[in-house]
Amino acid sequence: MDQTPFGDTPLSRCRYYRQVCDLPAIVDPPQLGRIIVKAGMVWAVMMPTHLGHAVRLELQRRQQDIGPIMSHPRSSRWTYLVRPDLPNDDSLFAEMFRINVSIVRAGGAIALPSPADRCTQFRCWVEPPRCAYRPSGQMVVASIRATAGVRAR
Repeated sequence: MDQTPFGDTPLSRCRYYRQVCDLPAIVDPPQLGRIIVKAGMVWAVMMPTHLGHAVRLELQRRQQDIGPIMSHPRSSRWTYLVRPDLPNDDSLFAEMFRINVSIVRAGGAIALPSPADRCTQFRCWVEPPRCAYRPSGQMVVASIRATAGVRAR
């Protein structure tokens, strides 16, 4: 997925996301070729790149499968796609907000890398999705807490 294969289009990429990765992706708007997923069966945890690297190392240290991770080079952020198993708790969202982490939960939109993106400065895969696996949101938050030195409240 890092190398754009011949014939890769927003529609074919979207089909891959839907059929292979079980992501309810759509091309929206079609004329721009942007690919999005409405958060519901998948959520996203977004953080600064340096924290994303540290979380990845922490997950590897815990011998956890990492799952899909996107990079947003222009904004220096990483996004982990996760299972929606985090509690709907304002104190959790506030805790994460204080360390510059945001959680895209049900109803939010998650933009995925698309071959229509003009360059990799918008979105690209650090760890591309290869199947329907996504790590637990709780495990990613625990790794954030461990690497950022934050205690659960």
